[in-house]
Order: sequence, then C-alpha cells, then structure tokens
Amino acid sequence: MKKRSVVRTLLTVAIIAGSVALIGWILTNNKKKNEAKTAVVAQSSSDVAVRVADVQTQTLDLDFAVNGNFAPAAQMDFASESAGRVVRVLVDEGSRVRRGQTLAIVDAGTLNVDLESGQATLQNALRDLQRYENAFKTGGVTQQQLDQARLAVTNARARVSQSRIRVGDANARASINGIINKRYIEPGAYVSPGTKMFEIVDVSKLKLTVNVNENQVAQLKIGSPVQVKASVFPDKTFTGRVSFIAAKADAALNFPVEIEIANAGSQLKAGMYGTAIFDFPGQTPVVVVPRAAFVGSVSSNKVFVLDAGNVARTRKVIPGRIIGEQVEILQGLTTGDKVITSGQINLVDGSKVKPI
Repeated sequence: MKKRSVVRTLLTVAIIAGSVALIGWILTNNKKKNEAKTAVVAQSSSDVAVRVADVQTQTLDLDFAVNGNFAPAAQMDFASESAGRVVRVLVDEGSRVRRGQTLAIVDAGTLNVDLESGQATLQNALRDLQRYENAFKTGGVTQQQLDQARLAVTNARARVSQSRIRVGDANARASINGIINKRYIEPGAYVSPGTKMFEIVDVSKLKLTVNVNENQVAQLKIGSPVQVKASVFPDKTFTGRVSFIAAKADAALNFPVEIEIANAGSQLKAGMYGTAIFDFPGQTPVVVVPRAAFVGSVSSNKVFVLDAGNVARTRKVIPGRIIGEQVEILQGLTTGDKVITSGQINLVDGSKVKPI
C-alpha cells in the first residue's frame, strides 16, 4: 500500500511539472511573436503622418460690425423741488421744450408767506442797524451791540434770498432741451419734494451702445468715425463717432463702447435697433499661421516646423492678434516656413514625419 501511494505522489508531481513547463513554453513563444509584430509595426510607422501649412504674409481683415440699441444722449426724470398744489400744466407729452422753460405752475402760497415774513424781518433789522450806528457815534451802544445788529441784517438777507429761491423753484422749469416723453401730473394734483412730474429726453443726439471683444477694442480710439445703419432705414447710412470706450471689461469679457450720432430731423428714435460698422482700411500685411499649428493652445507659444529631411523641429514663437482661425506671428517664423497643423500629439523635437 505504501509503495502504491509513493507511485501516485510521484506521478502527480510529474504531471504538475509537465503542465508548468508547457505553460512556460507557450508564454515564451507568444512573447516572441508579439515582439516580432511590434518590431514590424514600429518599422512601418517610424514616420508620423502629419498635415502641414505654409507660413504666409497677408492682410488681416479687421473690419467688423456689432449691434445695439439707440438711446437718447440726455434723459432726465424731472421731480418737484417743493410742496404745493399744481395750478397749471403748460406742456403735454410730445412738446419740445428749452432749458429754463416753465413746464408747470405750482401754488407757492406758503412759500410767498415765508418770503414776505423774511422781507419784513430784513426791513426791521435795517432800521435797528441804523439806530445802533447813530447811537454808537455818541457812545450810546457798545461795539459788540453794533456788531450783533449787523449780523442780524446779514442773517435776514440770507433768509430772504433762500425764500426767493424756494419760490422760484416752486414752478417746474426744464433743465435740459428736449421732448416731454411722459407727463405724470395733472392740474389740481398735490406734489411733494421729489414727486416725479415729467420725463424729458433729448434726441437731437443719440448714442448707440455696443459690446466689442478685446481684439476689437484694441483698434478703437475716442473720436474715430463710425458708419451706423438702422434696421428701419436699410437704405440710409448715418455717421457717428466713438464717444466712450470702457476701461474695464464686463463679466463676459466684452468692452462697452458708445457711439454718438447727430439725429438731424429726429429720424431715429431712442430704442430703435442699430448696427455699427467699423472699417479699418490700409492695414499692413503681417505673418500669419493657422490656429491649429499651436501645440495645445495659442498661449503655449510653441509650434512644430517641418525641417529638411522631413524632420519636425520645435519652434518658439510670439503670437499677436487672433483673427478667426488665423493667428498673427510677431516673432519666430518667416514667410515660406512650413508648420505642422495636425499630429503634434505624437511628436517630439527631431521626430521623423510624413506630410500628407
């Protein structure tokens, strides 16, 4: 029995050893086959297929057009400066008004009473001052008493002046030239200080507010002429000028720009839709490459150049303006160079390439 057990054990060991040897042989054989295939692939694909483009010199098209809405050059909500009852309203919506023109008359009865009281106080203070000056000459009053009488006259005059201003402000007068766009009051209405009475707009000049990006705003200057089109007048072109350029971009990285337009005859209305056309003639030709030539992004400042013998070489460049799919090159490339525009992910400096 012991002899049979030993035989069985030896047989099991032999079978296991044979199996291990067979597995090892199979793995070794497969490894050799894979290495052979890899060598063939490596040999057949040693040249990386890439696309190339010529570095060119061309004039960039910097002209652009942006849309916006016309707004009045000046607009204000006229409010009452004093309290009182409206006696008369002298203008209506649509009326043209001039600066200083009376728009409404407000009953200033209380203010007139204050003015009359102040005038009476002033006259009394003047009489007292005259008596004190005569008495001072004979030694009847002191210098201090005379000074107090003079101060009383000064204070009374200030009160009268203030009352006159309040009476003058009781009647509503236009502070700008323009058109009454809205009227908020009627005769008989009672107004308090701050009550809105009229909305006045000046449309003799309009402003068109548009947003431009950082590349576009770099081309603009205050006072530059701009051609403006209105959607309601497709056959007309208006001339404006840049009156404002924001010093800071908004949350969308755009810069608000205002264009002032003379509105002769008031053809244009505030709120209409308009288009500003920015034209930049006589641009100097510059060196440009496709945006796809940059490794990663334009901010990497790195491109691959096709060198003699179909070898890819790394080149550091300084990019300028980005116009669509073209990028201006300030330094690092010259006309006639060839840049690689696809396949850069598989390249290192000195890689062999195959242009397609």
